[in-house]
Amino acid sequence: MAEAADFPGTSPSPARRWLRRTAALLVGTPLLAGLLQAPVGPVAHAVMPSAPADATGSGTVDVSLDALTPTAPDEDDKITVSGTVTNQGKQTVTGAQVGLRVGSAPLGGRSEIDGAAKRTGFQPGLDGTEVGGKYVDKFAKLVPGVRQDFSVSVPVKALHLGADGVYQLSVALTGQSAAQPYPQVLGIERTFVPWQTEAVDTKTKTTYLWPLIADTHLTAKTESDEQQTPVFRNDELADDLAPGGRLQQLLALGSDLDVTWVIDPDLLASVEAMTKGYRIQNPDGRTTRAGKHQAVATAWLNDLEAAVKGKKVVALPFADPDLASLAHNGRAVTGSLSHLKEATDAGASAVDTILHVKPSTDFAWPADGAIDPSIVDVSTSAGAHTVIARSDSLRETDGLTYSPTAARPIGGGTTAVVADARLSTAFQGDMTEAENSTLAVQEFVAQSLMINLQDPGRQRSIVVAPQRMPTASQAQTMAKALTTLQDGQWSEFDDLTTAAKAKPDPRATTRVPSTGSYPAALRKQELPRSAFESIHETQGMLERFQVILTEKDRVVTPFGRAIDREMSTSWRGRPSEATTYQAGVKNYLRELTEQVALIERSDAKLSGRSATIPVSVQNNLVQGVGHLNLRLFSENPTRLKIGDGQYEEIPIEVAGGHSQSVKFTTTANANGPVPVYAQLYTEDGEPYGEAVAFEVNVTEVTPAVMLVIAGGLLLLVLAGFRMYTQRKRAARKPAVREGPDEGPDGESGPTSGEGDPEQPSDPTPDTAPESTDPSDTGERVDR
Repeated sequence: MAEAADFPGTSPSPARRWLRRTAALLVGTPLLAGLLQAPVGPVAHAVMPSAPADATGSGTVDVSLDALTPTAPDEDDKITVSGTVTNQGKQTVTGAQVGLRVGSAPLGGRSEIDGAAKRTGFQPGLDGTEVGGKYVDKFAKLVPGVRQDFSVSVPVKALHLGADGVYQLSVALTGQSAAQPYPQVLGIERTFVPWQTEAVDTKTKTTYLWPLIADTHLTAKTESDEQQTPVFRNDELADDLAPGGRLQQLLALGSDLDVTWVIDPDLLASVEAMTKGYRIQNPDGRTTRAGKHQAVATAWLNDLEAAVKGKKVVALPFADPDLASLAHNGRAVTGSLSHLKEATDAGASAVDTILHVKPSTDFAWPADGAIDPSIVDVSTSAGAHTVIARSDSLRETDGLTYSPTAARPIGGGTTAVVADARLSTAFQGDMTEAENSTLAVQEFVAQSLMINLQDPGRQRSIVVAPQRMPTASQAQTMAKALTTLQDGQWSEFDDLTTAAKAKPDPRATTRVPSTGSYPAALRKQELPRSAFESIHETQGMLERFQVILTEKDRVVTPFGRAIDREMSTSWRGRPSEATTYQAGVKNYLRELTEQVALIERSDAKLSGRSATIPVSVQNNLVQGVGHLNLRLFSENPTRLKIGDGQYEEIPIEVAGGHSQSVKFTTTANANGPVPVYAQLYTEDGEPYGEAVAFEVNVTEVTPAVMLVIAGGLLLLVLAGFRMYTQRKRAARKPAVREGPDEGPDGESGPTSGEGDPEQPSDPTPDTAPESTDPSDTGERVDR
């Protein structure tokens, strides 16, 4: 007899264990009645084992239920349950056997399923009677710490299931030990059997979202080549796309299911980038290496295109922006909401271009389906009219005894599609453990059947929105459960668009919860206001940069998408990685803008009244730049004018990989140093880049000194001219003057018409005799 009075999670005291075991012995065999008269010492000694208190009773043996087939059996089926048992006590268990126990009646509702799933410890009144006989798996002994496999097969008819419904199925190990020397339940695990013998008249319409969403993999960087080869943060995306990888499993499994594909277009763009030449950023953050998984990416894209053909595809805004973070922290930052509209348009274009299917962009999906008025406002600001919420956020308040249809109006022309919280969270956690996966499948299918049984004649449309990025094992578990529903007799699948248009239940809640009710745990994961301020700075830098480019798309497109990635929901819970990515985008953009800059120059000397000063611009970008003006500015225009005043501005264009010099005309009015700086401006008058400052030292001669020099030069010219005229006159004078008559001594006599004769003693005259010939033009004549 089992210890039915044990409380979950507690261990009975030795005295209580003694009383329980004594009672069990009395009930088990009349021969032990004499023990009532015997001393209690030996009995007390027998029931005080050395085993730890946490490994006694129905918790002595761990029962792991690793497989149950079929998930939803028919009358002619045989249920097979398999798993392992492990003795967690300190003593060997003998006479052990694993058997099945079925509740005597179906469970009464969804809350009873919840309660049974959480229950621990054996409870005879709730765990039913064992299906004994040959439908057990026996063990001679279970040694402590040793795991052993079991398998039990039972015809469904032997379970004696009655009316349609959900039955609790318990897998229990019965045995005994030296410390507990009587047969009792030493371990138990519970699950559920959905039992529906015939197809129902009104099936539940079920919409299951199948998300293809990934972390951010692409950086803002591209190689400086004509193809703009993309650079990835790492090569992890290739692992997800390869056979057995997360995304490969989601694609392969989803291809065989009737689901609504919910796709982040950033994932498609990233995979498409991989199909061509791509690079991977090395840990140093500066260098890159070649990616080698083009074939894997190509195969995955081809398979996806085939899988979604003719299916409903919902495109999220590009990079799946965090709507709650935008609403709570980004809304007050200028320009933040404008990114959502751009991301929506870019997302639709990417899906259409890459998959050749027209997606729906009418759905907004906040994290975990949690909403408040501000989230609804932001979600619909980019054109969406439907918000995917969850029932643990939009809770029912009218005491409904059934799960209402998912769609309901919430005001302002907006529809909320409220996903069922139990079904949506069924496959979270570690599904690599076979037991977790098996239990999750059985509970999911049981809840689905129970929804239909709540009000069998009422047509309802139920939506399931699982976690955004299921692991490979979670996807496999989801697929197993959905396969059961597809083949079941109470559910039929529908797409999300149809579910959003379903007739709302008039009693279903339509009141959006207040902002204060938003879950604190989710709020802690949001992007902070500083993240949106950083995005705003990056956007401003991009806008100033693009106006000078001749090929804007080479920069605007990759950086626009990188800014979308900065707001991704995938950054939740990873604040340091989000900050690093945001800083990387901003720093790389700054590096590009600095590729167009003025070349530093040395101070200049100006030794004349006017001169030209050259200033050079370097463009290290691949593409050319224009729409720029170069301005040279004098801080002392009274000494040094640039052009006609304090500054001069000249338009420039520089080809990619080239530099260009611009010459400015200057005029000096006074000597001395003059500070000058050059600055690039965009056509709208915004400064571009850093200014270059230098000094112009004016060494021009003053007007007074120039007059003195000019006077000296004039004197030199006049002196030279005087010498010239004197020589010219001397050349005209005869070497020897001869008269008509000579005296006896050979001296000449007086000439006719001349004055008194000269005497030998007369001094030589200072000047030659005056000539009676007219003076030469410009010649100075001394009188």
